[in-house]
Amino acid sequence: MTDSWKFDVLPADEHNQRLLDNVHPADWKNPVPDGKYNLVAIGAGTAGLISAIGTAGLGGKVALIERHLMGGDCLNVGCVPSKALIRPARLAAEMRNAARFGLTGAEVEATDFPRVMERLRRIRADISGNDSAKRYTEKGVDVFIGEARFTGRDTVEVGGQEIRFKKAVITTGARALHPDIQGLEATGFMTNETIFSLTERPEHLVVIGGGPIGCELAQAFRRLGSHVTIIERSRFLSREDPEASALLAKVFEREGLEVLLHSTVKEVRRSGDKKQVVIEQDGIEKIIEGDEILVGMGRVPNVGNLGLEAAGVEFDTRKGIQVDDNLRTANPNTFAAGDCCMQHKFTHAADAAAQIVIQNALFGGKKKLSALNMPWCTYTHPEIAHVGMYAHEATGKGIEIDSYKFEMAENDRAIAEGEAEGFVKVTVKKGTDKILGATIVAAHAGEMINEISVAMAAGMGLGKIGGVIHPYRRSPKPLSALPASTTRPASRPPSPSS
Repeated sequence: MTDSWKFDVLPADEHNQRLLDNVHPADWKNPVPDGKYNLVAIGAGTAGLISAIGTAGLGGKVALIERHLMGGDCLNVGCVPSKALIRPARLAAEMRNAARFGLTGAEVEATDFPRVMERLRRIRADISGNDSAKRYTEKGVDVFIGEARFTGRDTVEVGGQEIRFKKAVITTGARALHPDIQGLEATGFMTNETIFSLTERPEHLVVIGGGPIGCELAQAFRRLGSHVTIIERSRFLSREDPEASALLAKVFEREGLEVLLHSTVKEVRRSGDKKQVVIEQDGIEKIIEGDEILVGMGRVPNVGNLGLEAAGVEFDTRKGIQVDDNLRTANPNTFAAGDCCMQHKFTHAADAAAQIVIQNALFGGKKKLSALNMPWCTYTHPEIAHVGMYAHEATGKGIEIDSYKFEMAENDRAIAEGEAEGFVKVTVKKGTDKILGATIVAAHAGEMINEISVAMAAGMGLGKIGGVIHPYRRSPKPLSALPASTTRPASRPPSPSS
């Protein structure tokens, strides 16, 4: 039997009901554990789903346990709903700016917002069948819905039943950080876990935090017509290239977002039906008043109430499950993957880590997490994508470098399409064309970075990329400016593909 709780996914409409029917069916009956499992995955986010279905596909006996919603953050409160919101927001910006292309512009109305959010819920429900309890059961996975807790080094309990395993993988993910700000909890706030439940557009959204979540959603809501104030202690996307975050700050200001950098939140309080955020900026106290507050200040690993001590698994409440480079915990038969243990908290990172777990746990492999070449992208407009090392990381390791920068404004197609804002920056090992890392700021940076990622994974140098023919690559920069693999890089930068 399943645990008896019922989760509320709001609003209670047909789309969310369809979502729940797939990823947390109310009438789900847990199977009776069948002997000792080759692998038990605790948590049905990306890492758990891939671990489970990969093991089942290889003929292994596998159990998958989820206490909340199968599909994890990506499906329910992350990648899928955010992209379903960002796309109409981008279209709204194009409509508003149509005069740039000789067309008649149009403004988004407040009455459009409910339909945008209904579309989001419909798309999420449509996709949810891929992560459903039914589908995974049909693929040979024993799906258990309920709270999992280790009762020993090779046993876990769920719904009053004990499950024995040869290997286990902890894939419990992470949750939104609730910062300790005076008055925040009492006043009320939203995170990425709740904001997609909105059915009415907030007139003024106050965003605390300038990381990827804060930046993506701040821009989306502004483009959909909300007044938006974004508050950040330092600069946007502090892990990214400073030029990239500075460019994004300028874009935000141009689009009408109120940008308050180098600001500290001191207190949050209510004033009638409004919410006030008291900040300090450059020694001056200011009050920002809005209808809703969105907090995007990071993630916290889900490691509580799992009985990890009984399993012999070491963990830290801030950093998560402690694993080695093979993703093995202090218990040699238990692994971890995804947001609960990794620095890179991305869906694609969890997917890649799960594949490492399958090889290492089931076949005694020695695949290493550090061997992965991890790209990522923040889906603002322009997008900001990165792979490999930043220049400061390379020099910090004593590596001499050369860097190349190419402005998108020098690319004819970018100019013609009105997407000339951004740049490509590539770092190579000095005296060679060996690519160490790259940052791309462009309308489609998330796709463009893949070419660099593939080249790095294949050991291709920057010169070889220059020898590849790309459709419509006309640029004032000649291909002869690219460095050869055996010579010192030239002074001219390469042109990005169009």
